[in-house]
Amino acid sequence: MLLYFLTSVNIINGEKIIMIEKIKHLVFPFLFVALYGSGFVGAKYGLPYSTPLSFLTLRFFLAGLILLFIMKYMKVNLPSIKDIFHISIAGILTVAVFSIGIFISIDMGLSPALSAMIIALQPILVAVLAKSFLSEDTGIIQAFGLLVGLVGVMLVLVNNMDITTAGLYSIALSVFGLLGLSLGNLYQKKFCENMNIFSGGAIQSIASGFVCLILMLMFDSYEVVWTSEFIYALLFMTIGVSIGALSLLYIMIRRAEVSKVASIFYLIPVSAAISGYFIYGETFELITILGIAIVALGVYLSNY
Repeated sequence: MLLYFLTSVNIINGEKIIMIEKIKHLVFPFLFVALYGSGFVGAKYGLPYSTPLSFLTLRFFLAGLILLFIMKYMKVNLPSIKDIFHISIAGILTVAVFSIGIFISIDMGLSPALSAMIIALQPILVAVLAKSFLSEDTGIIQAFGLLVGLVGVMLVLVNNMDITTAGLYSIALSVFGLLGLSLGNLYQKKFCENMNIFSGGAIQSIASGFVCLILMLMFDSYEVVWTSEFIYALLFMTIGVSIGALSLLYIMIRRAEVSKVASIFYLIPVSAAISGYFIYGETFELITILGIAIVALGVYLSNY
């Protein structure tokens, strides 16, 4: 409801409108980073109690069900068949392909830090592809900012990147997730820029749920141990990430160039590291703090 209020409020006083827009411009990215980054920790927290595809199937269908209830309460109509098709494709890429790649790679032994490092290539990949797909040009300062941000991410993760458990398949799956996320963001900007976050989110969650269900029935099995830890992880990943973080992502894609939005993903490993500090007691070293500062500089330059 807060998202709906912040995105639809209309105040006659022009100065107040400008002030609210500035607040949203600052608050939305930080909320997104906090929620999305902690998702890597949430995955690590819940995967010991279920298979990856079981977790994802439950998560996406639950998110879709919640969003359908919100749609009914807010009296939001479904889009046209054509729009449903485009929204589904964007969702399958951004939500299903990305999540399947990340969850299975972590389940196969790839460290969350190394997986986050691979996903941190997303801003550069999007900046390159956006020129062809959306005719967006990346300026010299923005390009420099992307490189600075990547260096910062490497410093943040360098102490936690365990390559001994990184098999070829697990790395390939993370790259698969990276491609899904990047192409999904571009597709979202081109075809679904103005979708309603409730109806669109419901469509994307349900479409992703069916993809995971089909893959689970074909290649996996339904295995869930219903512990309190699993329920907590499932609820957080459903409400915090699938609904909260993705809604914020779609709002930001609607309001800005997709390459600038992508630069925010450099802050995801930072958020994951901070979440790991509070939840698992992981320590911060000087090089990590330096990396966080460099990431912040890179994101600032990328949005200059």
